[in-house]
Amino acid sequence: MATVLAFHAHPDDEVFLTGGTLARAAAEGHRVVIVVATDGLMDAVPDGGAPRLAELRASAALLGVQRVVHLGYADSGHGAVLYPDPPDRARFVRADPEEAAGRLAAVLREEGVNVLLGYDARGGYGHRDHVKVHEVGRRAAELAGVPRVLEATIPRDVVARLMKLVRVLRIPLRLDEDPVRTAYTSRAAITHTVDVRRFAARKRAALAAHRSQVSGTGRIAPVLRVLVRIPAPVFGWLFGREWFVEAYAAPAPSDVVADIFRPVS
Repeated sequence: MATVLAFHAHPDDEVFLTGGTLARAAAEGHRVVIVVATDGLMDAVPDGGAPRLAELRASAALLGVQRVVHLGYADSGHGAVLYPDPPDRARFVRADPEEAAGRLAAVLREEGVNVLLGYDARGGYGHRDHVKVHEVGRRAAELAGVPRVLEATIPRDVVARLMKLVRVLRIPLRLDEDPVRTAYTSRAAITHTVDVRRFAARKRAALAAHRSQVSGTGRIAPVLRVLVRIPAPVFGWLFGREWFVEAYAAPAPSDVVADIFRPVS
């Protein structure tokens, strides 16, 4: 059995690109860990703690994840304005890369991680925290000697179809479509595809656990409200595949998760 660690930027990111993969890994007996760089908050942490981290723990439990770790940073926000740090912690994008990588590497060593899941070089759609996850994840893997690094992504043709569906359903998604056309990864660059259709209901439930995002006023909240109401078979048809690009593999990488991470044929 192996230990698979997924490194993400914010609570709820764990579901979109890797939720089914994590659920499948856990169901097949592997140890699964999630590390998030930020708590998803733009301001100081309230006295009762970060609510989005509580939602993350609920989501993780539904996916079968055994441990959740927050690296201690604040959300950097998305858009032209980079706000000052809150008084109690730094925004992730301003974190010293070596310090952040050191924090993650400590968890990687402690867990004896066999496979690290990160993000592609674009950070998917270009969020500054996602780009930094890519950079910090690669450096941490180097520091900790992780034998395999896979970076979660989506083929661009799939993104295009999803955007078309959003338009057809008239979902009010506030997103500039031009950058999306060059986001994520070309189909030719994908190295691994994971079939997660059996875990569609669990993935949808994990998404619904992020209640503040689903019921909120954020840019993608309208989409989330539609997604959590989709019947599981349809959800599985839409989101039953997850994709990765192999960033690094040791000369003789462990094959203990070869049943899940099969190369594209």
